Amino acid sequence: MAEQFSQTWDAVPQDAAGCSRVRVAQAGAICYRISVDSPPEVLLVASRRNGCWGIPKGRIEIGETSGVAAAREAMEEAGVKGRVSNDSIGSFVYTKDSSNLTYHLDVHLLEVRETLLDFPERQSRKLLWAPFETALQEIFHPRLRDLLRLLPGEIQMGCFVGGLRSLGSP
Repeated sequence: MAEQFSQTWDAVPQDAAGCSRVRVAQAGAICYRISVDSPPEVLLVASRRNGCWGIPKGRIEIGETSGVAAAREAMEEAGVKGRVSNDSIGSFVYTKDSSNLTYHLDVHLLEVRETLLDFPERQSRKLLWAPFETALQEIFHPRLRDLLRLLPGEIQMGCFVGGLRSLGSP
């Protein structure tokens, strides 16, 4: 089972300007669907802050695994439920403009099995289902593009790192 995070906030070293930074543990999900008559597609979610395309992601709450947090964020931000990978497929660290926060993002795969008509952030999110090649062009963060670039063959063949578990799907 994936490691449980006991804290959401951890102190991290200062940045180049000497400002102290706070580490935020996050989890995100590359949500995808497979259809018999079309290539696999990835669900992109627009940032509320800048409108750039990315994936559903957010803080790992105390007591949650990163996989559980990734599935929760996918439901809250994009209205999808399904099977989430037990282990992350990769992680990276990023910052946002002039923030004293450093985000450590663990990324999981989520095979979409259910799409909700109503979900918590429905009014504030733009969503886009896109083929892998289009998603690679649209995703804002280069490290996220690197992770996505590794996936199409594995998803088509049903190979999943760490296996999958169902969360909140029938």
